[in-house]
Amino acid sequence: MPLHNFSPLTGKRVEITIESKALQNNILGDPTTRRVAVYLPEGYDESKEEYPVFVDLVGFTGSGLAHFNWRPFGDNIPQRLDRLVAEGKMGPVVAVFPDCFTSLGGNQYINSAATGNWEDFLIDEMLPAIEERFKVRKGREHRAVFGKSSGGYGAIVHGLRRADAWGAVASHSGDMGFAMCYLTAMPQLLDVIAEHGGIAELLAHYEAKPKLSGEDLHRLMDMAMAATYDPDPTAPKGIRLPLDLHTGELIEERWANWLRHDPVELAKQPGCQENLRSLRGVYVDCGSKDQYALVYGARALNRQLEAAGIDHHFEEFDDDHTAVDYRQDVSFPYLYDAVTSS
Repeated sequence: MPLHNFSPLTGKRVEITIESKALQNNILGDPTTRRVAVYLPEGYDESKEEYPVFVDLVGFTGSGLAHFNWRPFGDNIPQRLDRLVAEGKMGPVVAVFPDCFTSLGGNQYINSAATGNWEDFLIDEMLPAIEERFKVRKGREHRAVFGKSSGGYGAIVHGLRRADAWGAVASHSGDMGFAMCYLTAMPQLLDVIAEHGGIAELLAHYEAKPKLSGEDLHRLMDMAMAATYDPDPTAPKGIRLPLDLHTGELIEERWANWLRHDPVELAKQPGCQENLRSLRGVYVDCGSKDQYALVYGARALNRQLEAAGIDHHFEEFDDDHTAVDYRQDVSFPYLYDAVTSS
């Protein structure tokens, strides 16, 4: 790839707005009116054909809207799609980029009383709106969902639990193997909570800061996971940790609620296995040097899928968690072939 892609987009960006009922009454008080950017491929207006659908779930602190931004030394996602089509590696798609940002900094794309019913928003509200307004092939077998990190988590969990809505999924460096990727960060969070006198006080501190550091964002992310996987409607922003705040001891009942959402645990369930088996494509990859230890969960998931005889594509590549969008050069053609195969 050249050091920078200076090519203008060959397709065009449009936006729709969804007034969501699924997101109403979220404890965070986040907006329920959501923007969804849609990238229409070159020739869309003149064509009479219908296109498969790709849905992009972004990583923590991101928004789908940002994936149109200029990128140094590489492609943004619309540029990547244009290039892959021009190289003959895949055909054109309608690509969908929802804004799912929350006031805790991000999203895992599942239903939560605290952060909102994002699974319902994406499947019950957004997908019908896309099918109604654009020339896309109808039905789940023509839809692919992909993402990296938190977005990769969302993609694989939707495959495990909502195969009725998707034909293929791709998880890049997705959150899985919760004990390895989440519990190891909890001591740092407990220290910061104690320093500020409680979760509510820490949140107020973050809200008052003119700039959040990288460390601040990581601790906010830790709390967002608690609000997602085991929300407490009576707690500040729904945040309830699975640990004793003083001793750090694991609260088994609380942790069990987290594990109910771990892809590694879900993949042990016969129903989830059948969901994955029904998909046209399951893609999972992770860097061998992933700094969040996500590679261990990816390996465990791969082992389970192999043992269950579930057809899938797994790769462990020589890199870490950062700036690995180039892996989409592998996953996008894979997804396209999956959702266009007869």
